[in-house]
Amino acid sequence: MRRISQILVLTAVAAMAACARAPERAAMQCAANIEIGAQVAIPAGQVARGVVAFEVEEGVGGQGEVPALSMDAHEVTNGQYAAFVAATHYVTVAERAGPNGQPMGAAVFDRTTGMWRVDPRANWRHPEGARSLIEGRDRYPVTAVAYEDAQAYAQWAGRRLPTENEWEFAMRGATPAPEDVGAEAFDAEGRPVANTWQGMFPIQDSGEDGHQGLAPVGCFPANARGLYDMIGNVWEWTSTRFDGGATFDVTTGYEQPPLVLKGGSNLCARNFCARFRSGARQPGDPGLGMSHIGFRTVVDAT
Repeated sequence: MRRISQILVLTAVAAMAACARAPERAAMQCAANIEIGAQVAIPAGQVARGVVAFEVEEGVGGQGEVPALSMDAHEVTNGQYAAFVAATHYVTVAERAGPNGQPMGAAVFDRTTGMWRVDPRANWRHPEGARSLIEGRDRYPVTAVAYEDAQAYAQWAGRRLPTENEWEFAMRGATPAPEDVGAEAFDAEGRPVANTWQGMFPIQDSGEDGHQGLAPVGCFPANARGLYDMIGNVWEWTSTRFDGGATFDVTTGYEQPPLVLKGGSNLCARNFCARFRSGARQPGDPGLGMSHIGFRTVVDAT
């Protein structure tokens, strides 16, 4: 009996060690062929959303001339953001003291309760609260960063955040937004090609796409331009002010005018949000980092 107990203990220890290494293994498997920091050239052109407007707020944006630029092939990663902080000693909004003397914190989604909370212990180093870490997750997208934090990184890198139209044109070019809600997140057979929520949100995420929560950059096929994770994984900041949409009152809820978020995230399900589309747009509070918002940067072509 003692021998069996010893075997069970050793097996449990091995399983725990394997779980501890899981994020690192997943990142290696997903992003083995992705060059971190790679850029993709986007030619000048004109984007037009067309007649598609699944949500009220989609009646604006996604139309106009777009200059030639270079865009990050993937979302900015924890490793890249850590290099920026190490070089500049930058302190993010979530880490700064608020009026009560406590850190401002970031908004965290709790999968066990299906609820959001603002956690003063959450920041880019601990994106889901004090117990969460980014060790071994260098290739995961950085999250819990406010708009100001994303801007600071972009400026340090000699770049900027994209406008809504630039982001949308980079995603699908001059082609109008597809009329099928799931066309950019699922293939013709209904298989996931982006990191979204499969199942009934917020009750159960089947993880059919291989992930429950964030995925390392580059786990899913790139779009026609060679850009990864434009749909799903994390919402992405743009520099465009959010206007329009009868479902949202810009005079309440935000201390600053909201900005447009693009792309949807791993929390978008068919029964809730369903904004895993290039034509979708969402207002984001620029002063609040969230555990499902990240960013990528661009620079004007020379």
